[in-house]
Amino acid sequence: MKQILRYSYGLARIILGVLMINAGIQKFNNNIPSSEEHLEKLEQYMEDGNENYFAMSAYIGGMKVSGFAYEVLAISEILLGLLMAMQFTSFIGAIFLLPITLHIFLFHLFLESDDFVEVLITGIYFLVNLLLVTKEYKKFKHLLWIKP
Repeated sequence: MKQILRYSYGLARIILGVLMINAGIQKFNNNIPSSEEHLEKLEQYMEDGNENYFAMSAYIGGMKVSGFAYEVLAISEILLGLLMAMQFTSFIGAIFLLPITLHIFLFHLFLESDDFVEVLITGIYFLVNLLLVTKEYKKFKHLLWIKP
């Protein structure tokens, strides 16, 4: 039983790492619109009454137009995905990836709540990452509870 559990944690760690690497690479494949194009798209969503698409486009577009936020997120996903996929650095990767997976889950929960499948998938990503961090609780509990 312990062997099966160990292999399933390893498989979950590798799958989450590969998914994060892929998501980071996909961010570099998207075109970055100019500020004017982004504002025109937002105005079109407001005219159509698409509030969900307006909020999502404003958030993601703002990150893209800033010139660095979207790229930093992409590089972070790639590097932390690589750390997750390697055995000896997976704990560090899981800890640093936890806020990113939480952010992705909350983005889909609040801005794309009409797409239940996306919310469920990103929730699973976050839960798997949380399980990988809590699996190694003994390694970092001394950092959280300082004895006098």
